[in-house]
Amino acid sequence: MDLIEQLRVFLRVAHSGGFTAAAEQLGMPRPTVSLAVQRLEARLGVRLLNRTTRHVSLTQDGQALLERAAALVADAEELQQQFNPQGAPLAGRLRVDMPSRVARRLVAPALPGFLARHPGITLELGSSDRPVDLLHEGIDCALRVGELASGSLVARPMGTMRLIHCASPAYLARHGVPQSPADLPAHQAVNYASASSGRTVPWEWLEDGEWRTLPLPGAVAVNNVETYIACALAGLGLIQVPAYDVQDHLRSGELVELLQPWPAPTMPVNLVYPHRRHLSRRVQAFATWLADVLAPHLR
Repeated sequence: MDLIEQLRVFLRVAHSGGFTAAAEQLGMPRPTVSLAVQRLEARLGVRLLNRTTRHVSLTQDGQALLERAAALVADAEELQQQFNPQGAPLAGRLRVDMPSRVARRLVAPALPGFLARHPGITLELGSSDRPVDLLHEGIDCALRVGELASGSLVARPMGTMRLIHCASPAYLARHGVPQSPADLPAHQAVNYASASSGRTVPWEWLEDGEWRTLPLPGAVAVNNVETYIACALAGLGLIQVPAYDVQDHLRSGELVELLQPWPAPTMPVNLVYPHRRHLSRRVQAFATWLADVLAPHLR
């Protein structure tokens, strides 16, 4: 097994957290995976992994190797693809992460078309609302909605997502319909706590050309969009939510859009990936396809 292949195995063990999981993902016998890492350690003269009966973790040297190994493997794959015929089929594993609602409502229904176009690609789609470390978790690219926190990632802007104010008819029957932002202090919100900071996001709107914010009281706070919408449907308060996410509820009358002359801010949408010199053709193909899927829902 050459150095690049040993590094590829090491990365899979580091990202999966164990030899057994790595072996299953690579389609190799577990002893082969273990031997590849041992030979890589012998080749470099350092210990890369702390091993226990249930788990492995990176040593300080392993941590230092992780980013360099990822770059070397990516460059090797890019080099191989560069000399393949331009129309050669794409193949290999592609790991992507994105918010759960975007994955479920927009991306998953369209995936058969992408996989039919690229049958050699095996896609691992992570759908979470927590921030993930692309490099340390072995993610090729991730879709981010909202302001980007990390400057260490390369970002490809996809557009902006429109937010709307809305509530259920049951809530509005009890509390009245706010006619302007001046009515908001008399209302309750389903408060949303940021998954990254834990802070409750205040109500925000555009008025007279300026952005205004107001913390609203609420009986419940959530950190998941699915739960956020469910609480609004249950009549627990006002919400600000991406328009695409509640179109069915608006059409059915389960939710009512409010305060349209005072719009909520739009949210930037970016595809991000680790800072590398080259993007693999797999990521490029996925990025182009994803932009087409999201285009009808973005500005």
